[in-house]
Amino acid sequence: MQNTHSRYTALITLCLGYFMVIIDVTVVNVALPSIAHSLGGEISSLQWIVDGYALSFACLLLLAGNLADKLGAKRLFLTGLILFVVTSLGCGLATSIDLLILARILQGIGAAFMVPTSLSLINGTFDTPVARAKAIGIWGGVGGIAAALGPILGAFLTAGFSWRAVFFINIPIGLLSIYFTCTKVKPLLGNKIIGIDVPGQIFACMWIGTLAFTLIEAGKLGWSSATVLMSLAIFIFSLVTFIVIEIKVKMPMFPLTFLASCHFSIPLFLGVFINISTYGLLFLLPLYFQEIRHYSVLMTGFSIVPLFILVAVSSYISGHCVTRFGIKTVIAVGLLVGILGFLGMWWAINVSNPRYIAMILPLLCIGFGIAFAMPAATIAIIRSVELSRAGLAAASFNMMRQLGTLIGVALFGTIIAVSQQFVLGMSICLCIAVGIYMVGLVIVYYL
Repeated sequence: MQNTHSRYTALITLCLGYFMVIIDVTVVNVALPSIAHSLGGEISSLQWIVDGYALSFACLLLLAGNLADKLGAKRLFLTGLILFVVTSLGCGLATSIDLLILARILQGIGAAFMVPTSLSLINGTFDTPVARAKAIGIWGGVGGIAAALGPILGAFLTAGFSWRAVFFINIPIGLLSIYFTCTKVKPLLGNKIIGIDVPGQIFACMWIGTLAFTLIEAGKLGWSSATVLMSLAIFIFSLVTFIVIEIKVKMPMFPLTFLASCHFSIPLFLGVFINISTYGLLFLLPLYFQEIRHYSVLMTGFSIVPLFILVAVSSYISGHCVTRFGIKTVIAVGLLVGILGFLGMWWAINVSNPRYIAMILPLLCIGFGIAFAMPAATIAIIRSVELSRAGLAAASFNMMRQLGTLIGVALFGTIIAVSQQFVLGMSICLCIAVGIYMVGLVIVYYL
């Protein structure tokens, strides 16, 4: 049994890897206009820079969860760290938009190996429900700090050096995390009996990939395009095939029986809803501030900060509130505050000659709502399965979250691409976000 000092040293080490994964999302978004000016490309190319990462992340999370449970979480976490560092270097050295997208896809594979394994290792390191809840709250808080630092750091690096620096920043963080993982994190024993569902993994990649392609390219080619319609048909076929495989295979990568428990299925869908709205908006904000409001890169970075400034605090508080008020109440409060934020943002961009100060409170509400609800949903997912399947449960939750990110960026970007005016398209996106959160509020009643 590890002593308290050893457990929290391991927690900090695992949080370093998660910090790197999250900061890479918000750092890159601020740099998107600069990347477009440097390497060329339209909105669909920028969508692929974000969604290429989310695509491989989402596709391989379930495989990563199974491998973590089978081979041991520490080994896979370390593999993901090394891959993430190498591909970050590749992103920074990319000489074309296509090479950058390819490097981002490979970077997402590293992230997929890191996130569920870090949660699985935390779950195995802390031996009581209260300690685990607090540790997951800290883990979420570190992600919030990374998200908050991302826009500022990305703005400073892009304005002071180049957009390439936003990728190079991962290298020292990653090397530090690799060292401490090797020396401070206790390995968990794998379960050799757990099988790997290869057909399920193949068709999971197919349906997630064709969904992303359909949503992104529809904005560029139109929904009547033969290419888009073919992609849509492949998506439907591969999704149905995936479901059939998971029903019939002996050891499925995603046991559909998990969905029978509302403690598993409801938080799963909440993860999708929250990420669609949040990361869809995060994709639009740098474009809005730089292209519509004509802010500099540095001003844009500081303008996005309110979205994340309360994330670390509210994530930490969420872990404590779960033990006192329960998961259901915490998630509901987070969603309600988020709804108020999206409505306030809609009002702020639609008034004549909007002032930035009117956007601060809405952005604060959105950020608080996300960070307050998400740790509670994570705790619900982890508690819903036995300890030996914690890696798969964490992977399932994070896969659905990344699927939400992918859909949000693709959907919101496509709406902007087909809208006659950017502000009109952004208003539609904010209304969709409100609607999604309201659906989430209804289903959490049954949790």
